[in-house]
Amino acid sequence: MPPVVLYFQVHQPNRLRRYSVFDSTPDYFDDTLNAEICRKVAEKCYRPATRLLLELVQRHGGAFRVAFSFSGTVLEQWERFTPDVTDLFRQLCATGHCEVLSETSHHSLAFLYSRQEFQEQLDLHDRLVDRVFGVRPRVFRHTELIYSNDLAHYVAGLKGPGGAPRYLGCIMEGAEQVLGKRSPNHVYKPPHTGEGADGGPFALLLRNYALSDDVAFRFSNREWAHWPLTADTYAAWIAELGDKGAQVCNIFVDYETFGEHQWAQTGIFGFLEALPARVLAQPGCSFMTPSEGLRAAEPAGTIDAPRVVSWADTERDLSAWLGNAMQSNAMSEVYRLERAVKRRVEDALAVGDQTERAHAEALLNDWRRLTSSDHYYYMSTKYWSDGAVHKYFSPYESPYDAYINLMNVLDNLRVRCTRRGTHG
Repeated sequence: MPPVVLYFQVHQPNRLRRYSVFDSTPDYFDDTLNAEICRKVAEKCYRPATRLLLELVQRHGGAFRVAFSFSGTVLEQWERFTPDVTDLFRQLCATGHCEVLSETSHHSLAFLYSRQEFQEQLDLHDRLVDRVFGVRPRVFRHTELIYSNDLAHYVAGLKGPGGAPRYLGCIMEGAEQVLGKRSPNHVYKPPHTGEGADGGPFALLLRNYALSDDVAFRFSNREWAHWPLTADTYAAWIAELGDKGAQVCNIFVDYETFGEHQWAQTGIFGFLEALPARVLAQPGCSFMTPSEGLRAAEPAGTIDAPRVVSWADTERDLSAWLGNAMQSNAMSEVYRLERAVKRRVEDALAVGDQTERAHAEALLNDWRRLTSSDHYYYMSTKYWSDGAVHKYFSPYESPYDAYINLMNVLDNLRVRCTRRGTHG
């Protein structure tokens, strides 16, 4: 049976308030709604699921291991609205059996538009993770598992303290467009990259999307042939992969799967509680963190991804965020403001005026919040008519409302870039 790498993504965006063309204040974000959602998800998912994981790590004496990535925006919301959730994750990390991954601080697509901003968001994120959890991430995951050869080459070339490579490797979607007929259940490597942080190859772990989506999407579907899914059945499926030569099985899901997307009444917490014992009961089984999984075996081959892939929607590409003209225009307009926003900060630092510096840094923080991919996801028109996942997550009546609202905010932000001394 292959070792299991169990990884969870955790993210909450800063949702915008309704901002009309007549608004002139820099208060863009709906703190009331953001607090409400943060507290609701904490009650349904973050608290019960994390307490359960803590118990499972202790119950299995460290044989059960997990990994997380936290966007900087969710960490900041917990600090403001639900600090006890942060404390729970600190306890989990302190066990030594929970790895924290690196990502962009604002869950952005900055790599596609600005390498400078991408680098700055990585640095912001890793410093925040170090401050909150006392660890430095060694494995990278991009927003929504967005990945390409260019990204791999850039991330593999990043250096840490002392000039050594910063990361061991990266995780990505096990999409057919890059795998062909190969299995996602192997360690791979990108083309033309060198060593990782420990001197081994910069390597890749690919999400087994079939097994991952069995939990994330199909678990409560009564029309599904395998409903109700039990931990025994799931562990048996994983064990069968070993007969096919699998080196590793990567189960990557949104953490909100547990209690928020799949409600407690579905039995999802019982499934999670039973899973470690069922997996560990299989011959030769184990759980690994991504760092361990990347070194579970020598890379079985090269993953060539000249085009971008992601874990979003059935297309597994960028169309969830850049699939229509509204999305492309809005994203371009946000990054078009980058230079003006950062020049404002540079000028404030040069002058040495503390008030002006505070205004400029507030401007930069607001701009970065607008880089979060969620704002553009809300503008997707792909599935609006049949009420699928895009509509479920959107706070707007329509994708057109999402676009107009963001463009109104950008108009005000543009004015603030040239204003001095008031409101940033």
